[in-house]
Amino acid sequence: MSAPRRPTDPSGLERYYVLTKGRSGPGGSASTLDVATLVIARDVPTSGMQHEYEEILRRCREPLSVAELGAHLRLPFNILAVLLSDLLQAGRIDARDPVPAHDVGRGPDIALLEEVLSGLQRL
Repeated sequence: MSAPRRPTDPSGLERYYVLTKGRSGPGGSASTLDVATLVIARDVPTSGMQHEYEEILRRCREPLSVAELGAHLRLPFNILAVLLSDLLQAGRIDARDPVPAHDVGRGPDIALLEEVLSGLQRL
């Protein structure tokens, strides 16, 4: 009986462990990241940088949500959050809440909604 074959290219949990250097979640300011958080690059990729960091910086030239970025990179949220945390701490990206803080809790404009409803009823 031969020994089980091990993949030469790490995948799955081994790959994630290597990518995050064993960390299971983000720390610091990145702990507030969620799937709707918008990420935008402040810097360009440099030679010798880890591939995933390069991809994040390339794809985030324009604001991109964490959910979209995770789908493009095929990474689970917690793994991506660790990588984003590293880039945030290095000042290479900005992370923004998609809803400005002054709009939180304000809700929809009731007058506008009533006008839309009235217009729909007239149809």
